[in-house]
Amino acid sequence: MTHTIFIDGEAGTTGLEIRERLEARGDLELILLGDQRRDVAARREALNSADAVILCLPDEAAIEAVAMIDNPKVRVIDASTAYRVAPGWTYGFAEMAAGQGGRIAASTRVSNPGCYPTGFIGLMRPLVQTGLVPTGWPVTVNAVSGYSGGGKTMIAEFEGADPPAYRAYGLGLRHKHVREMTRHAGLENPVLFAPAVGNYRQGMLVEVPLHLSALPETPSIERLHGALVEAYDGARFVEVMDLDDSEAMTGIDPEGLNGTNRMRLHVFGDRDGGQARLVALLDNLGKGASGAAVQNLNLMLGLDEGSGLT
Repeated sequence: MTHTIFIDGEAGTTGLEIRERLEARGDLELILLGDQRRDVAARREALNSADAVILCLPDEAAIEAVAMIDNPKVRVIDASTAYRVAPGWTYGFAEMAAGQGGRIAASTRVSNPGCYPTGFIGLMRPLVQTGLVPTGWPVTVNAVSGYSGGGKTMIAEFEGADPPAYRAYGLGLRHKHVREMTRHAGLENPVLFAPAVGNYRQGMLVEVPLHLSALPETPSIERLHGALVEAYDGARFVEVMDLDDSEAMTGIDPEGLNGTNRMRLHVFGDRDGGQARLVALLDNLGKGASGAAVQNLNLMLGLDEGSGLT
């Protein structure tokens, strides 16, 4: 059986990545509008005739597109931030919790996670769920991404004649990912999010520093690591590095998983000390965007979860 897919916003960075992953597959047929992609009537027809729609649009445009869909059989994956904490939408991080993949498969409305939140939730949710980090704990997350996450304007800037080497942003502490991070990690208080962009195209590091001696149970890095290992046991696209392997590292390359849908989690720290650095490595255009969208699409259509992702 061939499923029809419409990518609304295929000309953007994420849309192009998704199209590249899907167009060679024999089990899918893409609905392509070409020059008609700005024609409202043509878009409406495509939105309602596809088996599944992937929205790669700004928030307001995504909301408008969803309102245009009146066919109840159409399955929707939204890659914007519009529905990531909205009632009636399933959060599309399949490894986030036991049964989440099944919930995605059964849903007709799935919100694709943000790239930074994927790394943060991957690190923090298991620790909150097991009580190692209290739900009311003040949590800080530091992160750096390649410039492709900023869209066409930022890409042009960093690939221009005089690009910056590095830039911290979100200085007003009102980044749109904060609600998503806080909600899906199971925390009560907004996380303190310190994002940055580096002068490289794609790849991402997301880091959570913890003072273990300040936590109620003073957990060791072995306990933190064990909680992550248990949470992702059997996961196809999330791996937890062995403590010995992480301990032997002298650095970590944010481009290390580029081109994949994988995420790698590390626990760094002195085994006899009172501090830890939890670090997630992923491709902001892979597991952080287009890869996750394809994974969710496969689940929603009842296909092999890894189709088009190897």
